[in-house]
Amino acid sequence: MKLICLYLTVLTLPAMAMAAPLEPVDPLDYRGGAWSPYLVGGLIGVLSWLTFLLSNKALGASSQYATAAGALGKAIAPRHTTSLKYFRDNPPKFGWGTMLIIGMLIGATAAAITGDEFAPGFLPEMWVDRFGEETFLLRGLTAFAGGIFMAFGARLAGGCTSGHGISGTMQLSVGSWIAATCFFIGGIATAFLLYRL
Repeated sequence: MKLICLYLTVLTLPAMAMAAPLEPVDPLDYRGGAWSPYLVGGLIGVLSWLTFLLSNKALGASSQYATAAGALGKAIAPRHTTSLKYFRDNPPKFGWGTMLIIGMLIGATAAAITGDEFAPGFLPEMWVDRFGEETFLLRGLTAFAGGIFMAFGARLAGGCTSGHGISGTMQLSVGSWIAATCFFIGGIATAFLLYRL
């Protein structure tokens, strides 16, 4: 653990110095979105260290899709679900990961409310500007398809943005650095496809 912290310090300080804005930024007096991204980024780093230190677990959320699917399968078709190798090796149980997901939902809601950016609604303003207001069904189908692709990709890659992008890169995993780079490339490409064409 000490070695990981040393690596992080040695590798991140030069990058942070090169990426530092010309004018100093006060992370507690950020005038942008709901919460300061500088402050939140630092807190996520501290949370990751504490998670490893106290529970010997990495932050990650995508395996909870499989857990939820397994729990649903056990309720609907228990014999079939327990016959699957994955669920024999990983019995679906709601535990640490489930609490992480619940905490993420509560935290995101609290951040939106306290940052005066809580905007309940199905069609985000950016979506309406691009596709119009009468696109409720299109938005629903797009979100559903995106969720399926995201879950499939996360399981295929062995982790999601939090598993690879936070925990994996923090441990200097080459695969996680490649995955995180691909996350950004895919996100930028998708944004251009949706909002630039």
